Parts: sequence; C-alpha cells; structure tokens
Amino acid sequence: MQEFAIIVAGGSGSRMKSELPKQFLPIGGLPVLMHTLRTFRAYSPTLSIRLVLPSVQFDLWHSLCETFHFDETYELIAGGETRFHSVQNGLASIQAPTGVVAVHDGVRPFVTPQIIANSFQQAAALGTAVTCVTLKDSIRQILPNEKNQAVERTAYRLIQTPQTFRLNWMREAFQTGFLPHFTDCASVLETAGFSIQLIEGAYENIKITTPEDLIWAEAFLKK
Repeated sequence: MQEFAIIVAGGSGSRMKSELPKQFLPIGGLPVLMHTLRTFRAYSPTLSIRLVLPSVQFDLWHSLCETFHFDETYELIAGGETRFHSVQNGLASIQAPTGVVAVHDGVRPFVTPQIIANSFQQAAALGTAVTCVTLKDSIRQILPNEKNQAVERTAYRLIQTPQTFRLNWMREAFQTGFLPHFTDCASVLETAGFSIQLIEGAYENIKITTPEDLIWAEAFLKK
C-alpha cells in the first residue's frame, strides 16, 4: 500500500517569543523543520512527502534550503487558515486512489523512523494509528464551581504525531467543514465515525513550542 506523509508547519513563533517562526529556528546548527524532514526521509527514500507551509514563508524556506544546502525531496504545498485547512490542502495534492497517510507536526523533530514505521503498519492494518504517551504527572480536573478534583492519570494519554490513516478514510472525514474541536486529525476522523487506534510514542517526541523546548532540544542532540 502506497505511503504518504503530510508535514504541517504553520507556526508563527508567538509563544517562542521569536520573530522567526519556530519551525525555522536552529537546533544543532540546522532549522527544526529540516531535522523533521530528514527523519521521514530516513524512514523511506521513496516516501511521498508533502510539506505544508504558509505561502508567505515560501521565500524564507527556499533561502534557508540554499543556506544549509538542504536537498531532500518533497512537494511544497500552501497552507490554509487553520491546521485543519492545511491538512486538507496537503490531502488534496495526493492523486493516488488508495494508500496510507501520516500527518506530522513539522516542529516534532525527534520522532523516530521506528515510530513512523509502526504508524504506517498499524494504520494499514486497522485504518487509524495515533501516537501517544502515558502521563508522568498527576492531573486534576477544573470544575465549573471553581473547585478541582483529582482524576486517574492512567485513564488519559498525551497525543502526539504522527497520526496515520487510510487515505480513503481521511478523504471522507475531511469533506466536512471546520469545527472548533478539531485540534488534530484524530478529532476529525472520530467526528466522522471512525474508531481511533492508539500506538506508543516517545517522551522525546516533543513539540517545540516555547523557549525552554529549544534548550531541551539542544541537550538531546548533544546526548
């Protein structure tokens, strides 16, 4: 079954407190997004990759590719108003009748080829494969009366990417209009009636969002 990857990178850098969008910030001497793309290419030299960026960032991205002599192969797609619309655009660029599609955050550079492989295998077999990890910390629920209560952390998972699905299921699910609770692809597929299967991720597979994440990323790369 043919495999596709949609790498979504539409961050602005506001929470990073940086004028440069977070996907372009350097870690280990290379922009975050390039690390991510190289990991997906390391998984498979024949994987069909779509990189979805805001069109206003195309020139900056091309300039960075020239600076860092980055020549990985992919198809560049213009993003949309929201993440949902950006995934829609990436999905629309895939012409194959069948296949399996992994959607991944461009600012999760520490995903491993093993996690990617597992996501494709599970999605091909079961239709969906959503990466997650267990919670390390205790958690509490905030109640409407301004009180709070402890909840059992083993009943919850932290969701990561890749989130991988059969192509025809994704096409059906993304025919709907945008809804506020569509925070990831799994929520879109679930709303369309598809069952979500979870697979094990890794604590290292962080989403680089705030300045302290960059410190952790540099330390991890040195390790």
